[in-house]
Amino acid sequence: MDIRGLFGANVRRLRRAAGLSQEALAERMGVDRAYISWIETGRQNATLLSLWHASQALDVRPAALLDETHVAATVASGSEER
Repeated sequence: MDIRGLFGANVRRLRRAAGLSQEALAERMGVDRAYISWIETGRQNATLLSLWHASQALDVRPAALLDETHVAATVASGSEER
């Protein structure tokens, strides 16, 4: 998985764990909902500023958005939702 896919998968996982919709996360980050969708699907190359805003909006450390541990386990178990 490339870095965009890793970041996107973690944003999706943490957003869902926080009980947030894409719209709610977008509002917290000050971006459009489509931008969140593009990030989560790995189609958007996020900036460091986006990484920071996402971490603040999700109340996690920025490193959590680049953590391979949970994403690798999700993909290996086949439980990643499309």
